[in-house]
Amino acid sequence: MATVIPVDDYVTDEWYPGFRPAFDHAPFVIEPFRTFSKADEERFWFLDFHWPRGLTPLGLIWNEDGYGWGTQLAAENMPLPPGRGITQRIAGTHTYAAAIAVETEAEMGLRAARLTGYLPDFLNRFDEIWAERVAEVDRSWQFFRAVDWSVPDLPALGQLARQARAFHKRAFEIHFEVMYPLLANYLGFYGVCVELGVDTTQIGKFLQGYDTKIMETDRELGRLTKEARDHGLGELFAVTEATLLWSTLEADPAASAFVASFRDFLDVYGYRTEGSCDIALPSWIEDPTPALGMIKTFLQKEEDHDFSVALTAARQERADAIAAARSGLTTEEQAVFDAGLASCQAANFPWWQDDHNYYIDLRVSLPMRWACLEIAKRIGAERPDDTIFLFWPELMDVADGVRPYDEELRELVVRRRAYFDHWLAKRPTMPKVLGTIPEAVDDPILIEIFGLNSHFLNAVKAAGSGAEIKTLTGVAAAKGKARGIARVLNNADELHRIQPGEVLVCESTSPNWTPAFAKIAACVCDGGGTLSHAAIVGREYGVPTVTAVGLATMVIKDGDEVEVDGTAGVVTVLKATTAEVPHQSPPVPVAT
Repeated sequence: MATVIPVDDYVTDEWYPGFRPAFDHAPFVIEPFRTFSKADEERFWFLDFHWPRGLTPLGLIWNEDGYGWGTQLAAENMPLPPGRGITQRIAGTHTYAAAIAVETEAEMGLRAARLTGYLPDFLNRFDEIWAERVAEVDRSWQFFRAVDWSVPDLPALGQLARQARAFHKRAFEIHFEVMYPLLANYLGFYGVCVELGVDTTQIGKFLQGYDTKIMETDRELGRLTKEARDHGLGELFAVTEATLLWSTLEADPAASAFVASFRDFLDVYGYRTEGSCDIALPSWIEDPTPALGMIKTFLQKEEDHDFSVALTAARQERADAIAAARSGLTTEEQAVFDAGLASCQAANFPWWQDDHNYYIDLRVSLPMRWACLEIAKRIGAERPDDTIFLFWPELMDVADGVRPYDEELRELVVRRRAYFDHWLAKRPTMPKVLGTIPEAVDDPILIEIFGLNSHFLNAVKAAGSGAEIKTLTGVAAAKGKARGIARVLNNADELHRIQPGEVLVCESTSPNWTPAFAKIAACVCDGGGTLSHAAIVGREYGVPTVTAVGLATMVIKDGDEVEVDGTAGVVTVLKATTAEVPHQSPPVPVAT
């Protein structure tokens, strides 16, 4: 019998209070983003970990222009043989996604043949192609950076917002245009390793140890931590709440040199948000609390994280893993292995996975945000970010003078804020999947990035059994064993709360979580495969990591003592906390 988790609680034709989009609300390639219908129960949907806070009305542009349009366009143009991209549904404010399958074997073969002709040129020119795309993104980025947003009048701000949205959409066309062939190449090498009998759990190690812009940012945070200590600011950081650190440091003459250095850091690395692709999130420029909070907890460590030593260790582990794999092969097999490895190292998905986040995921939503904040000022909105609770047509009508920001819109914004907060509170108990759970998932993106493998599927199927769960299994993403107190976070807003030596437990991580790996003992994620952010960073930082366990954020409570075996892929609750923690009941699946 198939296991079905009903969608009934999420069936509606309204995206937010007061908004039902027209069919042509946004263009799409294969299938549009929309709300759930009862018919969607026949498909398999997973709760996407990238937006654990939910998305505001303007934030939903990501699902339209990025997640939907970008994935489907790239999957068609390349093409990706098993899938036609990803489509999305919204449950409250939370995004569920599903792969769009290729329907026939004949079409699968035709797409595979096209891919065979497409891939070699892309791989041979990867460095050139990626440099061209980075330059294209950066040209637009520099244009928006140079804008004095206080000068344009309201119609001009509306035009800038349109340009910013076009930039956002193009950036994610580039994102998936590059991502899919890199993933296809990785999977080709994976298949070679299977044929040669090479342990596929080691493939991630073959590709680790390459520097990225995200790691560069983390090293700068480490440098600032040392500078704060050298200036005698350790006590000030220790006794000051993270949210008050910036104002306290600016007001303290003894901190002037550190403040100047921190401003220089922000000018280079501060244009990043605490989450991917979300217009609702401020950058570190707007709110430096996340960066300063990270420094605050770094100062609590007995020893600073040595980034150079960690990188050297990752490179040595890479060399050892490759040597071990080659040692079991014949000369002919080594030649095949070496060719596949060289291709994957030259067009390196794990390296790109972090590097592209600096240029795309963590910053390209900011120009739209800047335009929205300025529009809010011009129309006398009650709160600076009220405009992100308008939908795009509403915002453009206001900017163009077609509609005043009247009492009806003001009241809608209030209702929509309450709606957002309501669904934010529900996130910890949202079903990890909806619809019909398959026996197996064959889409490579869902397996390698989202971790929708057998461990994950078995966990969500068992969610309604009622049995007490003390041991979880998942992907052995980064080797080693560690134990510590669990810090269960549903989003990155309070990432700076994690103390050195604690175990991070979350749905999954994205690049904004990376600095925490310099202080945590281990990491456990509900989702995420071997190419997920947590798996990649866990290997680079030498942090035991287990992903795709399915129900970690429901089974493990904040304050539990846990053991994480990143080599075996096992997580054990050693001692339950005695603190009162709200019970989180997983949804009960229905067998049909």
